[in-house]
Amino acid sequence: MTIFNADRPGRAGPDKSHEASVVDWPGRFAELAARTRDPRLRAYYRQPPVSARAPISHAPLMALDLETTGLDPGRDAIISIGFIPLDGHRIHCSGANNWVVRPSLPVEKFAVTIHGITNSVLKAAPRLADRFEPLLQAMAGKIIVVHCGDIERRFLEAASLMITGESLAFPVIDTMAIEERKHPQKRPGLFQRWFGNVQNPSLRLDASRARYGLPPYHPHHALTDALATAELLLAQLQDQYSPRTPVSALWG
Repeated sequence: MTIFNADRPGRAGPDKSHEASVVDWPGRFAELAARTRDPRLRAYYRQPPVSARAPISHAPLMALDLETTGLDPGRDAIISIGFIPLDGHRIHCSGANNWVVRPSLPVEKFAVTIHGITNSVLKAAPRLADRFEPLLQAMAGKIIVVHCGDIERRFLEAASLMITGESLAFPVIDTMAIEERKHPQKRPGLFQRWFGNVQNPSLRLDASRARYGLPPYHPHHALTDALATAELLLAQLQDQYSPRTPVSALWG
């Protein structure tokens, strides 16, 4: 699926304010590779992402979604990991994976209702520690694409600390952040709070996709949500950016 029509007029360039605060990820990976003790993390950091100046059309990407038992990585657990590679032109479905992983504690009934993953399925699944190295291998050299990056980042950092004793760092393109730049959320003033008439566009994945004419998918399945996020990013790139836009305008 080719997304870009090169040099389409009217598309926005990079966000300069974002670029000013962007992380030098290849440099950070080099530092981490030199000091990390865990061999799995060391192998991961030795395959850094592209440079900050690389055009988004040539950057290796991987859309990722985690299904968890809640939103607190200190108390909740990852129970499913879905990911699919892509680039600035197309989604590579042949590289898609969806893993159910066994948490250390039983899953509450409400989580089963949301995700459809029962305790019997989880008991038969491999532990997250057994999937950690294959996940790092899939992530190596890629920029991770997520919708609401804080969740995936905090849960994977916590998982890495539990498994290796060290945190995990990785570059993220957050489709929710891109959408918020296009649709800034308005803060209500006193008059608006009183009458309750502030209307902000929803930044949820399904609502964001609908604005680009993308079809609805059933939520709370890790691979489906990863695919939905990948499709959303390609639509956002087509709508707002040039193929020559450097990744530094998007990653964080």
